[in-house]
Amino acid sequence: MGQLVEEFNTYREKMNERIMDTANVNIKRFFALDTTSYAEGALDVKTKEMLGLVSSMVLRCDDCIKYHLGKCHEAGVNSAEMNEIFMIANLVGGSIVIPHYRRAVEYWDELNGFQQ
Repeated sequence: MGQLVEEFNTYREKMNERIMDTANVNIKRFFALDTTSYAEGALDVKTKEMLGLVSSMVLRCDDCIKYHLGKCHEAGVNSAEMNEIFMIANLVGGSIVIPHYRRAVEYWDELNGFQQ
């Protein structure tokens, strides 16, 4: 894994642990709802993660984009599929998504071990 991926995952894990140390029941339920919503159901995990990625790009949340890129990678999304995901996100979100698209491509490349 590249440095961007390692830094993101380390920070996310550290801060999630910190949050859970003091979280009230509602925050814990929200985190659990987020986790269970992406589990296998009527839609498979891969589809749910692709939907999460498009939504995150349209909403322009770089942390969410990185998270869903990682989950898409784990779910077996290939680069041809990812290019179509990026196309849909840019189509729905408009040109304001382009800076997030750039960072998403950089992160996807790191997940796949591509050197730039």
